[in-house]
Amino acid sequence: MQEGFKYLETGKYANAKTFFEDILKQYPQNKTARLCYGRAVGLLGESKQAVSIFTTLLQEYPDDFEIKLNYAESLLWDRQFTKAESFYEKLTQEDDTSFPAVLGYANTLSNLKKYEKALILVNKALQLQKGNANALLSRKYVRLGYANAIAQDKKYDEALQLLDQNLIDFPNDKDTQLNKANIYLITNKLEKAKNTYKALAVSPKDSIISLNGLALVAHKNNKEKKALFIAGQAKNKAAHFKDDDKTLYLSTAERYIQALLWNKKFKDAKESIDQLQLLYPDHSRVLALYATHGMYTSRFKTSLQNYNTILEKEAGSFDGNLGIANAYRAVGDDIKSYTYAFKTLEYYPKQPDAEKLIKTLKKSHTPFIEEKTAYTFDNGDNEAVNITLKVEVPLSTRFKTEAQYDYRTTKNTVTRNEATSNDFWLGTLYKFNGNISLQSKVGLTNADGFTADYTELVAEVVLKTKPFRLQNLDIGYKRELQNFNADLLNREIVMNNYSLNYNLGTNFNLGWYTQYIYTSQTDENTRNLLFTSLYYSILQKPVLKVGLNYQYITFKDQVPTIYFSPDQFNLGEVFLEVVSDPQKNWYYSASAAFGQQFVEDDPASSTFRAEGKFGHQFSQRFNANIYGKYSNIASATAAGFEFVELGFRLKWYFMKNPIFNKKIIGLEP
Repeated sequence: MQEGFKYLETGKYANAKTFFEDILKQYPQNKTARLCYGRAVGLLGESKQAVSIFTTLLQEYPDDFEIKLNYAESLLWDRQFTKAESFYEKLTQEDDTSFPAVLGYANTLSNLKKYEKALILVNKALQLQKGNANALLSRKYVRLGYANAIAQDKKYDEALQLLDQNLIDFPNDKDTQLNKANIYLITNKLEKAKNTYKALAVSPKDSIISLNGLALVAHKNNKEKKALFIAGQAKNKAAHFKDDDKTLYLSTAERYIQALLWNKKFKDAKESIDQLQLLYPDHSRVLALYATHGMYTSRFKTSLQNYNTILEKEAGSFDGNLGIANAYRAVGDDIKSYTYAFKTLEYYPKQPDAEKLIKTLKKSHTPFIEEKTAYTFDNGDNEAVNITLKVEVPLSTRFKTEAQYDYRTTKNTVTRNEATSNDFWLGTLYKFNGNISLQSKVGLTNADGFTADYTELVAEVVLKTKPFRLQNLDIGYKRELQNFNADLLNREIVMNNYSLNYNLGTNFNLGWYTQYIYTSQTDENTRNLLFTSLYYSILQKPVLKVGLNYQYITFKDQVPTIYFSPDQFNLGEVFLEVVSDPQKNWYYSASAAFGQQFVEDDPASSTFRAEGKFGHQFSQRFNANIYGKYSNIASATAAGFEFVELGFRLKWYFMKNPIFNKKIIGLEP
């Protein structure tokens, strides 16, 4: 039977199966032939038949250790890992010096994700047979699994130590290096990730994998043009393997399309996806690219359709589950977003992106208290202190309640006139769907002026809509007091503001915002205010915008001795704004605008306004910022041309989770 043994040793399992099949026709009870036939069958993938063969042999030869070993291995082939575990445990108790028993036990535990014990056993196997290639390979995969498991628990340094040990056995091993690079990406050690990907480029195919990784590192570094250049290089190289390594070509084309999306080259990305669809019809990864394109271009319904198609094909798809969770978040269906984010964790426990999405969702529905204190003064000798305390309590993913208290005291340092107001508000926000929500507030203002003391009803209602893709339209009404200075507060002038806000976005960084307010006042005066802004986003991280603003104001009656009320006021200005990532521990924003203003027939005068904010996230639940404003625009105050405001804000999420968290927990895996 030496010929058959040779077939098994050299991996020619089909030949081995045929050979031992012929032997068994002549000698059907030959134990060795039956054993070898069972191995050939099992190694060809017919695991259930192999288990059946070795079960029969074990019944006939219950004390034969070699048959026991083969029976245990057949359980591994058939993925009966729990049964294999208990059987291998008995085998190693019977003979703890048996190399195949110890190594088989280690492999079984590895498949059961019991990596710590598996590593101990595979090391023991290597003590029994030093340098054994199969044991070294097993140890590599045990370490890879173990490193991945502890990395999920955020024990990144321990995971890296395990992977570095792998590189001693297998220098520059591709699987190990890719796992290291992934940890560096998660921990934002981008320079180390970059060096790790570079080290992979030791062959034509591996150089493509290296470039794909380097493109991702460039993206993480916010160097989108560089990412696209590198991805383009990889795509050109991968074209040579288009036919013989379709997986590599697909991964590379995928990265190139992602880089096009990062650079907002949406038309080119769509054309590239269409070309890929011809090569890989209805492939889940191609459908995921269509869905991602939809997310970038705000075609969320298209994204939902594609993600649903992916999940119909493969219920456990990572791209499908996490992708649709993000898509539902984008369209305002937070419950479904929660559902699929938790479903992602069912299939991929402790997956960082899914956990981050759930944390973001929960935070958006967690009750908080916000306090703002401001001190203002202007060149009309007016000073004011304003304190606002606001509490917001979401009762569901669609319905929020809020209560607000405002205290304002103002005085004129020359006339010594003083006034104080206290506002009490109650409000709600109801989200009908992702496109329509209604915000309403009602309250009372109690004012104590230097000659008057009164109470007024205040209210606000805003219908927020998204009539079309990339467009927002808000229609609102607000009843409030003229309260800028003591004289105005003393006069009890109530303003009824009817507003229309419209914002149009585009996929090419250009935006247009317009606001119109018609105001009728209890002093019989009326005001029309139009503000429009055309802006362009130069950068995304940090956000950098430039733009042009125009403002027009007209009052029916001119009462300049009481408040700024021109027959005509025109303002044109150029502005620049920069905003950092608000999710970072330290965050900031700053803006400045220069322009010209025209008050009735007076000569034009230059204007300047600036605003800045600097803040810190002290924890996930508490943040604070300080801010300042300056403006010399005539319409910025009721009494002068220069106005300054200094203040600070505090925000505290006084609960750890939403008050309806039990419902959410019910969705968890």
